[in-house]
Amino acid sequence: MKNSRKPPFFGETVVITGASSGIGKATAEAFAEQGADLVLAARNEEALKETAEICRNMGVAVLAVPTDVSVAEEVVHLVDEALEFSGKIDYWVNNAGVLAFGKFEEIPIDVTDQVIKTNLLGYMHSAHAILPVFKRQKKGVLLNNISIGGWMPAPYGAAYTASKYGIRGMTETLQGEVSDFPDIHICALYPGFQKSSGIEHAANYSGIKLSTPPPSFDPRKLAASIVKTAKNPMEASYPDWSAVAFKNLYEIFPGLVRYVSSATMRMVMKKAKKDEYSEGNVLESSKGNLGIDGKSLFSMSAKPLMWTAAGVLGIVAVRLLFSGISKKVNEA
Repeated sequence: MKNSRKPPFFGETVVITGASSGIGKATAEAFAEQGADLVLAARNEEALKETAEICRNMGVAVLAVPTDVSVAEEVVHLVDEALEFSGKIDYWVNNAGVLAFGKFEEIPIDVTDQVIKTNLLGYMHSAHAILPVFKRQKKGVLLNNISIGGWMPAPYGAAYTASKYGIRGMTETLQGEVSDFPDIHICALYPGFQKSSGIEHAANYSGIKLSTPPPSFDPRKLAASIVKTAKNPMEASYPDWSAVAFKNLYEIFPGLVRYVSSATMRMVMKKAKKDEYSEGNVLESSKGNLGIDGKSLFSMSAKPLMWTAAGVLGIVAVRLLFSGISKKVNEA
């Protein structure tokens, strides 16, 4: 007898931004596997069509809408297209993002501006456009993929960090604003480093060859966490152990983390063979590797970061151990 059980997201519509590659592409495939109909957005139309075709082959309806989330009018158009396609929007995944890496004053100001426009204003444009829809429907889930960068600074990534801190602030504010709508949820996800193609698209003014440093994680696992959070909404989730570890680490030793991570990157930038500067995908759509997976190399640039992280985590562990011992002694 044929199994007639419907998949968990059957009949529900999910909008995903930044769906042309990396985490966004993995998230689109994850929702398609669960039976959701999809509206996919990104700047690169050809790559977007490729993601859409993969998901259609899983048996779901898909609409691809080329969109630059940094332009408010394009996000409004995305909402209109999604409503025409499906008549409703059940879930919206804010995921589109860019990164510029290097000394703040050496990164061209138009690149810095665009990082803020894409990452922070892009999420704000989406929230501004979708919340009225959710309120009319009296239900909906907005999922903001933020990264652990919303809790601790990325060395030599000032604009990226500013945008992520800003998204966290916006998210927490809006969670209060919709608290009188029991079936509207605004969720924040704070994952650690991802082994996605995103690192290859970053604007790079550091002179070093970029690769994702360890510990890093399969973006498909993050996509699974996004799907899980959509079905069981929570205000904040940390999809991997490193996100929890680094958040706690920074809360305990903020100055030490800032100093050690920045000093480590300065050392790497001084010793590295210089690569040409690149604006990456900040000012124009992504090129090159448009798959899910990216470079995560145990390279010379990654080793200092790994040992730095291990050393600082060791300090934290020792400190927590001694504070526990001290507490027991005082209680005795």
